[in-house]
Amino acid sequence: MSRIGKIPVKLPKGVKVSFANEQMTVEGPKGKLTQKYHPVISFESKGDEIIVSRVNDEKQVKAFHGLYRNLLNNMVKGVSEGFSKTLIITGVGYRAEVQGKLLVMNLGYSNDIFVGIPAGINIAAEGGTKVVVSGIDKQRVGELAAQIRKLRPPEPYKGKGIRYEDEHIRRKVGKSGVK
Repeated sequence: MSRIGKIPVKLPKGVKVSFANEQMTVEGPKGKLTQKYHPVISFESKGDEIIVSRVNDEKQVKAFHGLYRNLLNNMVKGVSEGFSKTLIITGVGYRAEVQGKLLVMNLGYSNDIFVGIPAGINIAAEGGTKVVVSGIDKQRVGELAAQIRKLRPPEPYKGKGIRYEDEHIRRKVGKSGVK
């Protein structure tokens, strides 16, 4: 049996889950999320837990078992707690600020870079060098954070660029100048 798939999903207070027409819907204090699922996976509610099971032991079905259990768990966490990614901007003159529905960044290029903030995602710029991307959908939060990081990835010599808060940049030694 799938190691991840057999773990029941615990429902915190205030979270409602429903399954209809091969679509799971999770509602909580922070919002509502929906996700389609494959019919070879079934969900059973037992009190404040949901048990995910599968119809057979084919390789693809086993993969779906763990996948949909984790997707459901992420949806439950998202509507109850939410997700966030923190980005650190390092470099002389590099900064970011939020102006309405735009994130405006100065990253050492000749023009400022404007990133639109999609609905359902919140972005906060703290102190000009720290950007916090948060929301209820883990996939959308991670994707937007990755797109922002890709605008100026950290370089290994001076460490300038945009990096995740928990990311460590391996620094390289520059030219030695020895002849």
